[in-house]
Amino acid sequence: MKKYPPLLTPLLSGLSLLFAVLACNLSDDTRPPTLVPRPSATPPPTIGYATLAPEEFPMEATQVPQQQRTDAALLNLIAQVEADRLIAHVSALEGFVTRHFNSGGNGPNRGIDAAANYIINQFNQIRDQAYQGNFAVLTQDFPVRWGGINTINKNIVGVLTGTEAGAGIILVGAHYDSISSDVNDNVGFAPGANDNASGVAALIEIARILSQRPQRATVMFVAFGAEEIQRQGSIAFVRDYLLPNNIRIDAMLNMDIIGSSTGPNGQTIDNQIRVYSNDPNDSNSRQLARTLNLIALRHMPDMSIKLEPQADRQGRYSDHITFHEAGFPAVRFIEALENPNLHHTDRDRITTLRPSYLVRATQTVLASAAVLANGPRPPRSISLRDNGNGTRTLVWETTPGAVSYLVALRAPGSVIFNEYFEVNSNSSGAWDGFIPSRYEAVAVAGQDANGMMGPLSAEYAITN
Repeated sequence: MKKYPPLLTPLLSGLSLLFAVLACNLSDDTRPPTLVPRPSATPPPTIGYATLAPEEFPMEATQVPQQQRTDAALLNLIAQVEADRLIAHVSALEGFVTRHFNSGGNGPNRGIDAAANYIINQFNQIRDQAYQGNFAVLTQDFPVRWGGINTINKNIVGVLTGTEAGAGIILVGAHYDSISSDVNDNVGFAPGANDNASGVAALIEIARILSQRPQRATVMFVAFGAEEIQRQGSIAFVRDYLLPNNIRIDAMLNMDIIGSSTGPNGQTIDNQIRVYSNDPNDSNSRQLARTLNLIALRHMPDMSIKLEPQADRQGRYSDHITFHEAGFPAVRFIEALENPNLHHTDRDRITTLRPSYLVRATQTVLASAAVLANGPRPPRSISLRDNGNGTRTLVWETTPGAVSYLVALRAPGSVIFNEYFEVNSNSSGAWDGFIPSRYEAVAVAGQDANGMMGPLSAEYAITN
């Protein structure tokens, strides 16, 4: 078995060795740092938050304006997303004529191999310019048999090593294959500009931007092959790499069809993106989706996330489902108004994209990944203490780096958190609002001195 040298920092040398041998179906005993568990509790899809009157919150609650609060560093980060770069990537991928999984061996300018080489080259450029050389590029080959043809496809992986042991792993993914209306046609024109060159373009751009500075958590960027035929690439990645090596993913953010705000009838929604996650409503994937909804509310001035209460559109799928089925929290980002008339046809071209929307969609995923990777860790040991006078107090352990906390409350059956308030200590204070007829669950997130929130804790069920 071929071995690669350690590529990442000494602090996470064990993790780096695992990553460095990704392409070989490793059997290394070294294990990456585990993540703080996220998780548990309960689900109409909405995107907004109700505002309680100040006197309705606990006395300790500070006034939280119901609008975005974005710290300067995060604003600077999302401002680095460049429309020209995104469109250049889409144009290059569309230019390979087809990215059909059986279209390999057609030279440097056509087919799935050419597309894979393009992505590898882009990741290599990112590696060469990354902060302290902490970006590794790897590939994983996997066999595909379809239509009587045997081929080798590949997943392409970039690994940005985190600086803090135990901070976990965030995975950002997108599939790069495309098909025409005939899934067996491996030579016909299958430009796949929106499905899913848009997601791959965002993947490359997010990797470029995040690689320029240290990240607390490790961030993996994966371009999956063979998604269009039952998610074969992501299944191989999870089955043959993550699970055998006991590598846990804290959050998987999948981008699939994110390049246009125009629907089939010409209507547009420019300031919203949908997120799908698997049932039940208390699944770790649904709880991740709720966290992203709140992150967008707090940190994205030009975009909101609409949570959809199902795994994907009816009869459809994408790579996030593979990760959820393996027990990892995973969601799919998709444009607000999908035009199914363009899918798998020669009309899915770059001219149908709206660059300004693709920029905002990319910024939303970038902000989400940055908050998950760098915000204060999720608070632990949450409990409700009965004060004996009709009130209860929510308490939790302090979180390193947090100077305040957001307490998010979810009404019975709600897909999202419906209200939240901020406190400056690890206690909500006495309150008569923690009652199950009003709220089903509560979660807490730390907030640092710059105003960046971190991931929400596991939900705590509110009972009598």
